Amino acid sequence: MGEVFAGRYELIDPIGRGGVGAVWRAWDHRRRRCVAAKVLQQSDAHTLLRFVREQALRIDHPHVLAPASWAADDDKVLFTMDLVTGGSLAHLIGDYGPLPPRFVCVLLDQLLAGLAAVHAEGVVHRDIKPANILLEATGTGRPHLRLSDFGIAMRKGEPRLTETNYVMGTPGYFAPEQIMGADPDFPSDLFAVGLVALYLLEGQKPDARALVEYFTAHGTPGAPQGVSEPLWQVLAGLLQPDPQVRFRTATGARKALASAVELLPDAEPDEEPVEVFDQVGPLPEGFVPRELPQVLRGPQTSGTSGTSGTPATPQRSAHLTQEEQQEREQGQRQGQGQGQERQQRFPAHQLPTPPTADGFHPIPPPYPPSYTPTPVTKRYTGQSTQVPTPAPPVSGPVPTPATGPTPAPPAARHKRPGPPPKVTVPVLLLALLCFAVGFWALSQV
Repeated sequence: MGEVFAGRYELIDPIGRGGVGAVWRAWDHRRRRCVAAKVLQQSDAHTLLRFVREQALRIDHPHVLAPASWAADDDKVLFTMDLVTGGSLAHLIGDYGPLPPRFVCVLLDQLLAGLAAVHAEGVVHRDIKPANILLEATGTGRPHLRLSDFGIAMRKGEPRLTETNYVMGTPGYFAPEQIMGADPDFPSDLFAVGLVALYLLEGQKPDARALVEYFTAHGTPGAPQGVSEPLWQVLAGLLQPDPQVRFRTATGARKALASAVELLPDAEPDEEPVEVFDQVGPLPEGFVPRELPQVLRGPQTSGTSGTSGTPATPQRSAHLTQEEQQEREQGQRQGQGQGQERQQRFPAHQLPTPPTADGFHPIPPPYPPSYTPTPVTKRYTGQSTQVPTPAPPVSGPVPTPATGPTPAPPAARHKRPGPPPKVTVPVLLLALLCFAVGFWALSQV
């Protein structure tokens, strides 16, 4: 805790672990908020290339959790994303078991909406499973789902990073064509979505292999217990072994789901509400973000208070005791009193000048404004080394010198400006070239 990464991200505590990296809760000193930071653990070229591919994804959708920024520090690399604290679908099933059909339809609709945005960018996720589908901590309100972990995602047509006969993904959520080594395509993701929906309705991981074998030998089976026929028809369209018979797009599956939801029976009156808890928890006790120099924090893009542009301090007053709050208020009052006393003790022209944005401290003036410097005497010319004798006193009226027009001071000689640099530089280069050619010609004689 407390390690500052790349001068911006302060790692707080680990909150998860994946195949190639650990996920940390981190404090972003530039945006002044907590983020999730995925730190690369391995440094081989293959893993680094996958890491670069994942951080390059920029998909802006409310149900997609894509990387937002990245940073590198010596041999360490990380990228950041929004901090989602409600856990994954696997946590939710662990807390409640099978979920109500209408609740599942809300989650399934959000998952298909996010997947449609991913497919619109030409990206195949290839690893859709409950652990990679996160939830915001919404309590008993409407759930909010985020599709995450694009570690093995790839764009259609990109070169594969694995051998042709090597399958990437999570066992149990493979589409049949993936096992056969086919190129990644959108219907493969939709097959995994169907398995996730069945997992939410039954509360346990479905047997994908047995399901594919039954579909192949006997066709579409009947609806499982507790699943209505209209909803099962949508799931069966996602679980077809043949990708040509399966739903081709997430948008098409979403439209079919909307029609099926209208035919679902009403919820039971005594049905237990599903609550999405905060699985991350509060910040560690005693954690205070470090105050970094401005040159390390960079420009304040957010987190300013009012219009003055002053960075807002982290909101930790809720975690302070009453005594700590009183001490803070007393310190602020003392600071204000010291500032007023300082202004009264020193005149305005003697107060130290505050530092500028780049850290330069101007030197204050050494004299007050009322100081008048002694006029400089006439410069010595060295023409005469004798001191002139004073003239004898003259008796009688002193003659008044004739008044006339005051002669104008001689005009200052202005230095004639030279040619501009855009003319001087080419001429000098041409002269240098002529000198080099002449020297070469003389050497040939």
